[in-house]
Amino acid sequence: MTLDVLPLSITMLAGPQIISAVILTTTPRPYRLSGAFIAGILLSTAAGTAAAFGLADLLDLGSGTGHSAGRSSAGRIVQYVLVALLVALAVKTYLGRRTSRPPKWLTGLLSAGPAQAFRTGLLLILLMPSDIIVMLTVGISLRGDASGYAGVLPFLGAVVFLAALPLIVFTISRHWTQAAMPQVRDWLESHSWLVSIFCCVIFILIILGGS
Repeated sequence: MTLDVLPLSITMLAGPQIISAVILTTTPRPYRLSGAFIAGILLSTAAGTAAAFGLADLLDLGSGTGHSAGRSSAGRIVQYVLVALLVALAVKTYLGRRTSRPPKWLTGLLSAGPAQAFRTGLLLILLMPSDIIVMLTVGISLRGDASGYAGVLPFLGAVVFLAALPLIVFTISRHWTQAAMPQVRDWLESHSWLVSIFCCVIFILIILGGS
């Protein structure tokens, strides 16, 4: 896999995903719940990129290593459509910023069990339009890679690391994070619209930069 898709792992986790990871570190069972959440993230991302890789192979999208000379015209069309969708999503998010509120399931994680944490990690990837776009992009980039689907492993590793980052910080600086994490959680919840727009912009730059 080309390394230019690794920054997409940031887009995968930015938004409700990283907010959920932070919330789970503030629960009475941070390790057990965070572990279940990370497992859900890993499973859904692996399955989603596998499906995208199969679809790219079936439709003959992106036949090179990710450089423009190797991309089919269909692959370019897909990229431009993704950019248009991301622009529309960013505009919609900005216009609705004043009425934006965190969903109830997000605050419900404070009393979640391992099964709910796992299910949240699973569904946050499979049902988020931005994550579906990322997995499609990664699947297309893997098309023609010498290692085949195994080339996705660095991307999966980056996704898992970012999902586990709040727990890692919590473990390293437990006393500090016990006080700071709730404040970080509250800020992310109240500024979720800003995080979403930032992710859209980064993703658009990545797509256009590689075209």
